[in-house]
Amino acid sequence: MRSIWNGAISFGLVSIPIKLVNATENHSISFRQIHTADGGRVRYRKVCELDGEELSTEEIGKAYEDADGSMIPITDADLASLPLPTAKTIEIVAFVPADTIDPLQMDAAYYLSANGVPAAKPYTLLREALKRSQKVAIAKFALRGRERLGMLRVVDDVIAMHGLLWPDEIRASEDAAPEADVSVREAELDLADALMDTLGEVDMATLHDDYRAAVEELIAAKADGALPRAEEAPAAKGGKVIDLMAALESSVKAAKAARGEGEEGEVAEVTELSSRKARKSAPEKRTAARKAPAAKKTTQTRTSQAKKSTATRTTTTAAKKSAAASPKSTGAKKSTATTAKKTAAKKTTPKKRASA
Repeated sequence: MRSIWNGAISFGLVSIPIKLVNATENHSISFRQIHTADGGRVRYRKVCELDGEELSTEEIGKAYEDADGSMIPITDADLASLPLPTAKTIEIVAFVPADTIDPLQMDAAYYLSANGVPAAKPYTLLREALKRSQKVAIAKFALRGRERLGMLRVVDDVIAMHGLLWPDEIRASEDAAPEADVSVREAELDLADALMDTLGEVDMATLHDDYRAAVEELIAAKADGALPRAEEAPAAKGGKVIDLMAALESSVKAAKAARGEGEEGEVAEVTELSSRKARKSAPEKRTAARKAPAAKKTTQTRTSQAKKSTATRTTTTAAKKSAAASPKSTGAKKSTATTAKKTAAKKTTPKKRASA
């Protein structure tokens, strides 16, 4: 691998000559711009805005654009005169636990390779010290004309360095958080945990860029004069669900099916909860309509019962009055008949004659 920077690691009084090598590479496919009519290459020319002349690389310098639009020229000699103690040195300033480094700070990654046989011993010493301490080293270094922050750690048997953003280059996160106050139920968290457990872990080495592979296949087919093979888009599966719980349950089923742990599940699509409220209003109206006739029947029944009760009380009162009046009339009749009998008896009894 070609080195992009040569210098030394400053480890207290220990100096370790090293070479800086890129630890990553970009595999994305790049395209050129062409004239679609004839396929001619389109290039960008560096032209001066004042006189319209095309410039070579040697004629181009640097300048800082001020707030008012004016240009302040800065030469390489100006930059070289600035104090930059880390120009050729990776200066370790501290050793800290790895979990204290925010992943947001991590930038490009590099391998630090020992530069020559004399560098092997101090290089190995630093590597083993990092392994045993289970810490990472924080360092300053200069690359491409600016001072940078770095983190040294051990990868296999090599010391790797991650470029770090300076703390003031990390934006605050509060503006990215949801503005609405949302509460999450325990049941939803349980389903989310189940989904995470079902998806499980993955071997990072098995992941690859499917889109890049498809683009490479397309380029190869067109280079051979063949038409690219058209692939049908996968049909959307699954019906709509109206809440997050159903979406989580469907996701768990689909993940299990993908791992062969259950039947094939449908992919759930979450819709707005407002439709749920709209659906609820219809059953409420139907329920109210059902309750209205029932209430009417209940009122009629109560009225009918009240009328029957009133009629019963009226009949009972009349019967009592009749019963009370009957003994008096019977007694009167009996008294009249007795008197008549007595009168008849007096009339029929003969008078006694007077004695002589």
